[in-house]
Amino acid sequence: MLESLNVRDLRGYAALDATFGAGPQLIWGPNAAGKTSLLEAIVLLAWGRSHRTSTDSELVRWGSDLARVEGRVGSETIEVAIVRPGAQVGGTGSGRKRIRVNGVPRRAGALVGLLRAVVFAPEEMLLVIGPPGLRRAALDQLAGQRSPTYLRDLATYGRALQQRNSLLRAIREEQASRDELRYWDGPLLESGSVVVAERLRTLRDLAEPLSLAHAEIAPEEAAAGRLTVRYETNAPALPGESPRDALARRLAETAEKEVWNGTTLVGPHRDDLAFELGGRDLAGFASRGQQRSAILAFKLAELDLLTALDGHPPLLLLDDVFSELDPERRSHLVRRIAALPQAFVTTTTLDDLDPGLRRAATSWQVGADEQGARLVGPETGS
Repeated sequence: MLESLNVRDLRGYAALDATFGAGPQLIWGPNAAGKTSLLEAIVLLAWGRSHRTSTDSELVRWGSDLARVEGRVGSETIEVAIVRPGAQVGGTGSGRKRIRVNGVPRRAGALVGLLRAVVFAPEEMLLVIGPPGLRRAALDQLAGQRSPTYLRDLATYGRALQQRNSLLRAIREEQASRDELRYWDGPLLESGSVVVAERLRTLRDLAEPLSLAHAEIAPEEAAAGRLTVRYETNAPALPGESPRDALARRLAETAEKEVWNGTTLVGPHRDDLAFELGGRDLAGFASRGQQRSAILAFKLAELDLLTALDGHPPLLLLDDVFSELDPERRSHLVRRIAALPQAFVTTTTLDDLDPGLRRAATSWQVGADEQGARLVGPETGS
């Protein structure tokens, strides 16, 4: 549970200091006031990065050199600081990120298990029919919160992929030899096959919680078939082939095309997921309501899977998603929120929320003035 949050110069916040208790925390106010940025600060403590951008410097408040977020989680104090490019602050280099746990410098992987978080944001309403990158990111985040080694393997794969792509462009421009690819093929194959294996393991473990959550949310839809998520790889293994061998074979098959395009065309960075109901791809036939059911079931299954790790439910962060759900799906979500030790819910108006949820929650109002975003509260039983 997040007990306190201290923010300095993050997005629109010059300063924010709040102490949170158990139960639902309702963060309300107009659009662009700072509700999502508050959740982003919490995600930064949980994941060591933003869920909204891959460019850390975007988090630093305009006119400032350093953004800092500190949170208290039980006996642990987590701090994440980001320096704006071109600035030098306290020995932290330009554009660098510093993570500390109880004052000790740590890597982002060390945060795994300290403050697990499940984020449900409006953009995830496209999880079923949106771009593949959205689905890969959702699966990678879940796998990463289960295993710090997965995050390392994923980072290793990303670095190898970047180097290999640079080399492919150089080969295309006749500035490098194809023989040089062998150096990067090794780490790409090793880390890539581990990434795929862990993704598949995560989906296997998610299968039962997903099916149960879907039956809870939409029993009529579940009667038509089981909700599943199928992994779609661009390097399927032939009989007797390992995932590594399959990827190596596909790299050999696409070698000429890769040089022509100057980029790596196969690997887990191009894999996808397919949500299926009774074996049929939801992207091809599902109504908007069926898509919402599948996405909500995925999020609730994610909660259950992370809870099963040690019996402690993760923090649930809901960013203005109640307006996207019909009353029946809202009621299922409210029941889950009520059963959690703590959850953060943003909304433009408290009138859109379930009265029972409002009575059980602590409310915080977000506004803005000439000093920037500000948080007012708490108020209980609103």
